[in-house]
Amino acid sequence: MDGLFITFEGNEGSGKSTQIKILAERLQAAGKSPLVLREPGGTPIGEEIRHTLQHSATNGAMMPETELLLMNASRAQLIRESIRPALARGQIVLCDRFIDSTIAYQAYGRELHRQTVQQVIEIAIGETQPDLTLMLKVPVSVSEQRRSARNQSSPKTRDRMEEAGRAFFERVDLGYEELSAANPTRIRVVDATVSIESVAGEIWKWVGPLIDEPDLEGEKTYKSLGEWKTARLDEPR
Repeated sequence: MDGLFITFEGNEGSGKSTQIKILAERLQAAGKSPLVLREPGGTPIGEEIRHTLQHSATNGAMMPETELLLMNASRAQLIRESIRPALARGQIVLCDRFIDSTIAYQAYGRELHRQTVQQVIEIAIGETQPDLTLMLKVPVSVSEQRRSARNQSSPKTRDRMEEAGRAFFERVDLGYEELSAANPTRIRVVDATVSIESVAGEIWKWVGPLIDEPDLEGEKTYKSLGEWKTARLDEPR
């Protein structure tokens, strides 16, 4: 079986980290050995860049263009050091954020020119693209509530990205909506306002067919595979 590259996207508080952990454990139980990564970060160099981007006490004056370039410097390292070798070994790669985050956060959120953002992304990724992207969707108001509750229950290191105002996150949300509409085969939108178990079940509807029926011919796009699986589940017994 060839490797599979699955990315998770969504705004802050959408539950990506929780769902990646659940999926990784389910894949492990199925005899797979998924590689779990995150952006920015995922490599020693990438983690240094992550600290500069998000947690450094001296990053307050960072310009949007600097943010864009640092994000993609981390990505270029991650792809070449970790993602491509894992896919070549036939491994399943699960990544917390990837190119859609850059378009949503830097093009829409920071209002950088879309073509410039795309050009930088292309330098970083080359021909490496996700096979499936799971977009965990929550309204901005729910995102705010979850972030507030999380910070109150377990105060964490300062995150510069979360310091942006509501207008920024509304633009990010719009970016994700437009990306999902433009890429309906690769990006599968999952309602993340429901229970953790329900979200995990919906995610497995899209991932399961790739594991259970990897050699299915004909309807081999991930959209049709997922719809095929769902239709099979809904058939009268």
